[in-house]
Amino acid sequence: MENKYTSKTFILEILAILVGLLFLVPFYYVISNSLKPFAEILTNTSALPKVFQFENYVNAFEKLNYLKVFSNSLIVTVASNVVLVVFCSMAAYMLVRTKKKISNIIFMMFVSSMIIPFQSIMIPLIKTAGTFGLLNSIWGLVIMYLGFGSGMTIFLYHGFIKGIPKELEEAAIIDGCSRFGVFWRIVFPLLKPITVTIVILNSLWIWNDFLLPSLVLQNPEMRTVPLATFFFFGQYTKQWDLALAALILGIIPLLIFFFSMQRHIIKGITSGSIK
Repeated sequence: MENKYTSKTFILEILAILVGLLFLVPFYYVISNSLKPFAEILTNTSALPKVFQFENYVNAFEKLNYLKVFSNSLIVTVASNVVLVVFCSMAAYMLVRTKKKISNIIFMMFVSSMIIPFQSIMIPLIKTAGTFGLLNSIWGLVIMYLGFGSGMTIFLYHGFIKGIPKELEEAAIIDGCSRFGVFWRIVFPLLKPITVTIVILNSLWIWNDFLLPSLVLQNPEMRTVPLATFFFFGQYTKQWDLALAALILGIIPLLIFFFSMQRHIIKGITSGSIK
């Protein structure tokens, strides 16, 4: 029985490794071709580079104006996450703790908004944004991300807050804490595991988003990393050597962020399970 179990486990591990390698194939193509001259990419896409050409990264860095577009993406991502966490955590808390029918209706409206395709509201959104002066504005883009990200964020916070004992809040109120203070001093620190998860999910979405920024940010000085990378693909020519290097430059900050936050996710899950 022990040998059978061991062999079964070994087969599952081999399958897991093969599946993992399959998912790494696109990364191999992007990284290997980003280190090739343009002509070599066209002649042999799947082979390793004959000579590693790191000049692609230098040229892509300069043509992207990388420091500028990186700072634009960073501002948009950080600001959007801050407003989403602050407003949606408070909204979810009130929807959970207010035992009225209207709370359930509002919550269902937020959840229902997640199934509306962006393309169906794209034109009226831009017309409305133009009316309120939100176009060509990074902060206007942040406000739109607050609207589009509220549904999922409130949904995740709503489910997590249900598991927090109400007795903690009642004890704090007896000690003289206000309702506002109860949330920020008692409830919000307990939301750390789900907050980390929400920040990671929203960061992946906002950092990589192309469609909404392309509609809102027409000024070249406000371009984010995906918008700047798109301009390597012209109508008649495609600079694959620079575009692939630019993609890697855009992915690196996300990878650093994800791996730095991964321990917080694991720690939050384990502490939540013990609680």
